[in-house]
Formats: sequence, structure tokens, C-alpha cells
Amino acid sequence: MAASGGAGDRPGKGRQRSGNPAVRGGVQPPRERTARPVAPLTKEYLPGQLPVDGAPYPLALRNPETVWWRSLLGALFGLSLYLLLVILVSTLVVRIGWIVTHPVDYNTYYAQALAYERPIGLLASNAGIAVLIPISLALVLVIHHARTHWLFSVQPGMRWRYLLVCLGVSAVVFVGIQAVMELASPAARIAPQADFGLFLAVVLISSPIQAAAEEIFFRGYLMQALGSAVAKPWFGVVASSLVFALMHGTQNLALFVNRLAFGLLAGLLVWLVGGLEAGIAAHVLNNIVAFGWAGLTTSIAGLRSVQALTWAQSGLQIAAFVLCAGLTLVVARLMRLRTRVDLSAPGVTSPA
Repeated sequence: MAASGGAGDRPGKGRQRSGNPAVRGGVQPPRERTARPVAPLTKEYLPGQLPVDGAPYPLALRNPETVWWRSLLGALFGLSLYLLLVILVSTLVVRIGWIVTHPVDYNTYYAQALAYERPIGLLASNAGIAVLIPISLALVLVIHHARTHWLFSVQPGMRWRYLLVCLGVSAVVFVGIQAVMELASPAARIAPQADFGLFLAVVLISSPIQAAAEEIFFRGYLMQALGSAVAKPWFGVVASSLVFALMHGTQNLALFVNRLAFGLLAGLLVWLVGGLEAGIAAHVLNNIVAFGWAGLTTSIAGLRSVQALTWAQSGLQIAAFVLCAGLTLVVARLMRLRTRVDLSAPGVTSPA
């Protein structure tokens, strides 16, 4: 709209007569206000749902709404839910198995299942651990008000091609290291345990879910929550690894160091590659090879009861973890994966 004078201005003195009757009558129109854009809650991200641009994976839950006590509360709440639900889910699965088969009295059946003398025990344990996945997703949404796909990588979301390559690399490493360990101990011989076929089916179907659940919670949610609480990536890696090792119960020092080393290496790898894929792959193959070989040579119940390793055994397994981490890191560099949050990348701020 062209600028105009008041009622006292006369035509012919360099000013044009306004076409607005209200202006000619001396009434000034109201000033237009610039409306602030408001994103529809169902279609766009809220500012608090996005991490800081350039943040590494361990800080992906840190946003303008982050306060340290909320992150700590989420971590404690998650661990409490896990300890409660894993028992409830595992007991429910065993109870259903007993009702369907009813081979012996329930107390005997439950004790055998708990010791992994029956396939249902391994299935029940893995099903209980699997609850870590919905727990992690719920905590990200409710406690941190963030989108759940930041839990998997800084892309965001799961990078499936990289996961598949990491599964192949991990298979070669862990099968190879198992072969080396057996050559060092030639006493082992192939003698499949009773019900090996059922045990193997349970291992192949449920162990990948169990391993992924542990990675999503410990290297995913717990590392992000603790790292974001203090804005220090290393703190999330170290703290979550300590909790992971301690949660495995009774163990000698060599076995504790073994599990702590796995947690630290997996956490460092997640930080460096910007996602959970390599850690999930290594955890899945480690468990499948360990349980599969135990079922072929001794028993899965025997592996379940292990509470000690020698330092030589622990060191050899740690070497396998280091080799696997190094190879998957090289793969990530060759694939040029995004390792930090990039809010300007295509699709990052689109609706989930």
C-alpha cells in the first residue's frame, strides 16, 4: 500500500491522492502484525524434540528441554522397570510352557527352565530381556519428549545396509575366534546335547532380539540419557558400560573385565560411527556362536552356569571385540556414514 499524508495534504504538491477512503478521511488503518509461524503438533517437530545440530550420538537426547535430574530419573526408572518386567515376562512364558506340556510338577519345571535345561528357559529369559526395547522407546518419548528414531542413529533411524555388513563381519570374527579357542583346547568334541534342535531354534529366533534389546537400552538409551545429563559423551559411554557389566550378576574379575571391555568398546564404537548397528551385530553374533557351540559340545545349561573365566580366555575374547570393532569402524568410514546430528540433511526434520 502506498504511503499517504493526513487530511491536510492537498493534491498537486508531489503527493498522490490515496485510493483508500479511510485514509482520505483521516483515519489511519491498523498496522499489520507479522504472525509467528506455529508448527502443527501432528505434522512438524517441536523445537524441544530435536537434538542440538552437530551433536554426537551420546548427546542426541540433549535438547533445550534437557535438565540433568530428568535424564537421571529416566535412567533409574528404566532400570527399575527392567528388573521388574524381566521377571514377570520370564515367569509368564515358563508358566505357559508348563501349562501346554505339563511334563513334571511346576516347581521342578521352573527350576529346570531357569537353569536352561529346557529350551523354554532360554526363550523366557530372552523374552524378558526383550522388554528393554519398548521401555527404551517409551522413556525417550515420555521423559525426554524426543523422537524415538534418534535412539538408533544420528541419521536418524536404523541404517540397515550398514547393519547387514556388520553382521557379516561379526560372523567371520566370532566364528574365527571360537575356532582358535577350540584349537587351544583340543579336548572339546562334537556331541550335541539333548533337544539341541529346539535349543538352536530358540537361539536363532530369540537371541538376536535379546542382544538388540540390550544394545538399544545400554548403548542406546542409557548412554544417551547419562551423557546428555552432563553434556559429556565419555560419561555416557563409561557409566552405561559399568552398569552393563554389573547387571550380569555373580562373576570373577576376569569375566567382569571381559564384559566391561565389551561395553566400553561397543559404546566407543557407537560414538564413533553415530549409531547402534555395529554393536548390535557384534552382540548378536557373539551370543549365537557361544550358545550354538555350547549346545554342540557340552550344554547350554553349562554355559548358563559360567561365573568365571581365566585371564587367557578373557583376553582372547577381548581381542575379538577389538578386531570386530576395528573392522566395522573401517566399514563405516568407507560407507561415509553420518557420525553427528545434521539438522540440515534431507529428511531429518520431516515428520516421523
